[in-house]
Amino acid sequence: MNNAAPQRTEAGTDGRLLQIQDICKAYAHNGTLTQVLNGVNLTVSAGDMLAIIGPSGAGKSTLLHILGALDSPTGGRVLYRDEDIFARTPAERAGFRNRRVGFIFQFHHLLPEFDAVENTCMPALIAGQDARRCRQRARELLERIGLGSRMHHKPGELSGGEQQRVAVARALIMGPELVLADEPTGNLDSHTGQEVFDLLIELNARTRTTLIMVTHNEEFARRMPRCITLRDGAIVPHAC
Repeated sequence: MNNAAPQRTEAGTDGRLLQIQDICKAYAHNGTLTQVLNGVNLTVSAGDMLAIIGPSGAGKSTLLHILGALDSPTGGRVLYRDEDIFARTPAERAGFRNRRVGFIFQFHHLLPEFDAVENTCMPALIAGQDARRCRQRARELLERIGLGSRMHHKPGELSGGEQQRVAVARALIMGPELVLADEPTGNLDSHTGQEVFDLLIELNARTRTTLIMVTHNEEFARRMPRCITLRDGAIVPHAC
């Protein structure tokens, strides 16, 4: 893996992919309204690598979930290639998530009864793709990320880092334009976390897939070409 940090830029060069316009999110609980996001504005270009840092409770995961249409804002718009994601029907948003977005979470959420190839294939099978082609694509991805000798092992037979690599392959199986990673190294030891982070950097360099990552690891954040800090539901003006 190449550990050199990419050159920092304020925006990507491949065209605008996401526009986040005045995004707000509030939750009501027992008659009390809690404001989680408060007027977030952000532009992300195709091929960007963006880190989001900030204290616990700042709204980082909530923002990521809204960008991936896993959750809806209570105000504002998210434009994906100039089209409002939340103007779509629920079924259309589900299709958008499956085809356009890859998700990587702190916990891998692999299905224990299936091996690495089968877990990797899940999004494509859900989308109704040909199982044989999907398995071939999964094997190619697992080879690429260093799991060629482990692809027929089930999650319980894999280390934590290997499980998270399978989760990375699963996120990439549909060839998404956008990968959203929520603390992808947070449940790993420092060495394994470094390996997974390096893998994400390398995959972005190879494929130009846009990567937005929430992390508490300031070293990782500094190595990303772009970085924003979220505090009290808003982007603060200083750099990471």
